[in-house]
This record gives sequence, C-alpha cells and structure tokens, in this order.
Amino acid sequence: MRKLLTTAFTGAGILHFVRPEPFDSIVPPPIPGSARFWTYTSGAVELVTATLLAYPRTRRAGGLAATGLLLAVWPANIHLVGLWRDEVWWKKMIALARVPLQLPMITGAWRIWRSADNDDTSSANNDDGARTQRV
Repeated sequence: MRKLLTTAFTGAGILHFVRPEPFDSIVPPPIPGSARFWTYTSGAVELVTATLLAYPRTRRAGGLAATGLLLAVWPANIHLVGLWRDEVWWKKMIALARVPLQLPMITGAWRIWRSADNDDTSSANNDDGARTQRV
C-alpha cells in the first residue's frame, strides 16, 4: 500500500501543477479562496506526503499526512459525483467509484502510520518483507 500511495501522490501532485484545470473544477464552492490556490496547495501537500512515505525515517509521518490528506480531499470526490451527474456513463462510474475507493486508501495510510518503524536502531521490514537491522 505504501508504494501505491507514494506513486499515486507523486503522479497526482505533479498533475496538479501541470494540468490544474480539472482539479480546479472539483474544489467545492463553499471552500473559501480561489480554486487554483487549493489545487496548488493540495498538489504540494501530495508531493510532500509522497516524499515522507518514501523514506523509512519519515514513513510514520507520511502515513499520518496521507490519512489527513485523503480525508481532506474526500469532499472534492463527493462534489465530483454531482458535477458529473449529466456526463457519459463511464465518467459517472469513475466519479462514483472514487468515493468508496477512498476508504481502503485511508485505512492503508492509517495502518502505515500505526505500524511504521522509525527507530533507527531497531529491526524493520525491508520492501521485500525480510527483517533487517538498521544501523
């Protein structure tokens, strides 16, 4: 799950800066400030979160950041369902699927936070699942 979240946050974070328009359109209107501000802010937070998840020393913080980020952007995914209600069927399905699919991502991020080993002198699982000793 960590690699999936790291990759997803990296890709989405970059897209927020390269193609901000689609992200601008799903910022819920009640949120104060410009949509572009929130697009760039969430893109930057996604890139920081991906970086935190990528390194063992910051992995626990990354799990907590990912949990918070996924909860924070959930309203935009719900808002997208309403925006795309008159779109072609496959767009509706994408919008609808994003809402419940956020739950396993939130759960996975939470588990990373709860289980990440940040003690530099203790044993930890490497990416292959083998136990290693960090020095």
